[in-house]
Amino acid sequence: MTPEVFAAPRPGAVAGCGARDQNRAALAALLDCLTRGLPLHASMDGIRAGQGPGGWLSCQSSGSGGRVKTIRRSHASWIASFMVSRDSFGLGPQDHYGVLGQLGHSLALYASIEALHLGAGLSVLAGDGPRQQIRQLAGSGISVIYATPSQLRRLALAGPARLPAVRQVFSGGGKLDPACRAGVAALCPNARIREFYGASETSFIAMADDTTPEGAVGRAYPGVSLRLDDQGRIGVASPYLFDGYAEADLTPPPVRDGHLFTGDIGRLDAAGHLFLRGRESRMVTVADRNLFLEDVETALLAAGATACAVLAVPDAARGHAVVAVIEGAPDDALAARLRRACRVALGDHAAPRRILFVARLPVLGSDKPDLAALARLIA
Repeated sequence: MTPEVFAAPRPGAVAGCGARDQNRAALAALLDCLTRGLPLHASMDGIRAGQGPGGWLSCQSSGSGGRVKTIRRSHASWIASFMVSRDSFGLGPQDHYGVLGQLGHSLALYASIEALHLGAGLSVLAGDGPRQQIRQLAGSGISVIYATPSQLRRLALAGPARLPAVRQVFSGGGKLDPACRAGVAALCPNARIREFYGASETSFIAMADDTTPEGAVGRAYPGVSLRLDDQGRIGVASPYLFDGYAEADLTPPPVRDGHLFTGDIGRLDAAGHLFLRGRESRMVTVADRNLFLEDVETALLAAGATACAVLAVPDAARGHAVVAVIEGAPDDALAARLRRACRVALGDHAAPRRILFVARLPVLGSDKPDLAALARLIA
């Protein structure tokens, strides 16, 4: 029978916490909750014991949808996927996890608790520079990395290095573009790179690896049932779903025929590969044509942007105009190349009307672009 509470960590499991005091404090609070069997509450402000009996946890969504939400779920909903990691991917006490994000972010929290539940070693390296992270990953003999694409991109761009001990890389929280995937493959030459698609409310939905067709986010994760409605809206049924929001004024996602609908739009091919178009809320109309802003971001990254975000602003003549924000120094030649790449890949309507360069792209605690801050910048 699947246990209903997280296992207490084995002595000495936490081998490193980087150079940041916030990592030490968060890890100490996490270990205390797990050892004493207390309910767990995680946010970007830290980790603390919650109220009530053990066996549940709450964590925060990334806020990429415009508002940070407090996700409530049972221990069992995560333990079920820990067992998939053990049985399908061979993870266990022989491994040492390297986690690059803050424990207040659900991906980093999930990875850390998975490591401790399975008896593996754990190093949390949030906030350290990429070169320092590489040194720590190499020095600790890390075999498993959990990170977002942004975190992995910084590692890959940090300079020539090799992490031959890494055998599994799990990426979530955004699209892993081909250039970033190639950089990670060079950095971790012996690793299997697995990219998963999911949400705070659903946990894992689909997983992709090196056998997945270009553009797909993978097949359904073990235990997941996918259902797409007539508009391509993605519905999910699985043992990994959340129990609800802590905020009383928030309406949970719609559930139809036992499937929770995520707000994303996609399609399934005959082999069961899921192709994700984007968020329904990020689909706009430009010159009478529907456009997913995520498609423009993908085209920009493929054309040489190292980090970017795309927004749409109202336009009286065309419905919307596309605005791209690129991390880096102003570069007219690059801007022209990026516009041309969007026209070739998606059509004239997708070429950004404006391209702004910023020294550093504002990001949320999850390392996703802070679209609200960018909207204020554009305005």
